[in-house]
Amino acid sequence: MLMLLGDLAGDFSAFNVFRYITFRTGGALITSALIVFLFGPMIINSLRIRQGKGQPIRADGPQTHFKKAGTPTMGGLMILSGIIGSSLLWANITSVYVWTVLLVTLSFGAIGFYDDYLKVTKQSHLGFSGKARLGLEFLVACVASWVIMRAGLPPFSSSLAFPFFKTLLINLGWFFVPFGAFVVVAAGNAVNLTDGLDGLAIVPVMIAAASFGVIAYLSGNAVFAEYLQIHFVPGTGELAVVLGSVVGAGLGFLWFNAPPAAIFMGDTGSLALGGLIGTVAVTTKHEIVLAIIGGLFVVEAASVIIQVGFFKMTGRRVFLMAPIHHHFEKLGWTESQVVIRFWIVSVMLALIGLSTLKLR
Repeated sequence: MLMLLGDLAGDFSAFNVFRYITFRTGGALITSALIVFLFGPMIINSLRIRQGKGQPIRADGPQTHFKKAGTPTMGGLMILSGIIGSSLLWANITSVYVWTVLLVTLSFGAIGFYDDYLKVTKQSHLGFSGKARLGLEFLVACVASWVIMRAGLPPFSSSLAFPFFKTLLINLGWFFVPFGAFVVVAAGNAVNLTDGLDGLAIVPVMIAAASFGVIAYLSGNAVFAEYLQIHFVPGTGELAVVLGSVVGAGLGFLWFNAPPAAIFMGDTGSLALGGLIGTVAVTTKHEIVLAIIGGLFVVEAASVIIQVGFFKMTGRRVFLMAPIHHHFEKLGWTESQVVIRFWIVSVMLALIGLSTLKLR
């Protein structure tokens, strides 16, 4: 919305800064952080009163987790309020990509909210039906992928790009819709599985958001895209503003989520944030790079798939506990060791992912 002030640059040159994506990205980051900082305590107190016992703790989990009983969940509401409010204020609200990303974020957040609500009210880990939840997620993601495909220029808009190669494209045709939906849903659920320790998910999410903010800005700039020889996707630069708001909201949330956490983000936040990043990856044609930058999320999800699959086939377990962060806890790592070491891995993966922009 503030971008419209750039139209006054002819009369007041100072307003010209509102035309710059970099300036608005910084503004979005600061604004979303302030929203979460200012309204966070009020939201936490309200959720604590309404939820009573808070998020249920897994009975088979590490013993150290039982002291977290009573901690409220649905902290994703704090994050979403910062992202949506800041994005509407600083991003170009006429951009179809901005609206697509925000609608996926809100839709996945609503699905996660309902799941959290059932878990809290029933005091059980058996929330929303898995099949119904995935069905709704795929429905939302398919619509988003179709919009993204229609908004671009064919056949590039329905093609899959490969990192390290300048011109290698595979036109998926209409199969791009289910492919894009899979990326979005997989990203949402992978982040959801990672959210198991205080601060474990939110920092890698911020790292991924910052990385894709760079990618979105460069992909949406014809000059930089030509220089780096990456694929130019007009209009994606505005997504850097949205991703800036994600980083800001994440910083604000981490203030309250740092151990010992005053609140958990819950499925409300993790599903929404994963879906947001997955949608940006599909929009910018960096789906494969997402698997690198978000490699931590991939490993967390893969550990659950391997554990369940191997147990069904053999009756034995590969890991002491899944997702894999609990495996390391069972090995004797403290929670802070797991979290900080996973943060380090996320930074390294992000640097590898960003290096693909130049290695063509």
